[in-house]
Amino acid sequence: MTLKIILYLVGALVGGLGGFLFWKYVGCTGGTCPIASSPVLSTIFGIVFGLLLSSLFIPAKAADKAAAAPAVSENTVEPAADPDAPKAEIYQLSKAEFLKKVADYEKEPETWKYLGSKPAIVDFYADWCAPCKRIAPVLESLAKEYAGKMVLYKVDTEKEQELAAAFGIRSIPSLLFIPMEGNPRMVVGALPEGELRRLMKDVMKVE
Repeated sequence: MTLKIILYLVGALVGGLGGFLFWKYVGCTGGTCPIASSPVLSTIFGIVFGLLLSSLFIPAKAADKAAAAPAVSENTVEPAADPDAPKAEIYQLSKAEFLKKVADYEKEPETWKYLGSKPAIVDFYADWCAPCKRIAPVLESLAKEYAGKMVLYKVDTEKEQELAAAFGIRSIPSLLFIPMEGNPRMVVGALPEGELRRLMKDVMKVE
């Protein structure tokens, strides 16, 4: 605001001085050029002209600043993602893959022996199941949050009916929480995130 006032004052002074000098050295008499025939009129004309120039100059400066402002954000460089950061492990399993990656219950039907290298959750679901659809993004979000600490396996009970029957799946979603040591724990239902975290901590020892 102060800068605008200064510019207007400078414009008025310079314009008024210019108008006066114009009358003194170029002015005419006899009414052929009324503005230049009087020192008062010449000075007033110069002041008005100077103010007009100042008013044009000020918005131009403001526009330049406004145009320059976005350039800062446009040139802002976002930090690059860490290429070494662990990735979420989410895998769809068939019966054959389950026997290879999770537990071979056919060879050892009486004893649970986990074959994985990280604690895991096995999500028994079906595409038509609404509660399964509600809990799926929560499980995937947890798998991303705890990337490198756990694995999320998904079993489509419609396609893998034999595998589902082996674990006595009658209601879905059913979630099998698998620790590195000890027996797993099966829970049924679309549990809230807080309960999922508690089970991960208590059963899988993941936190």
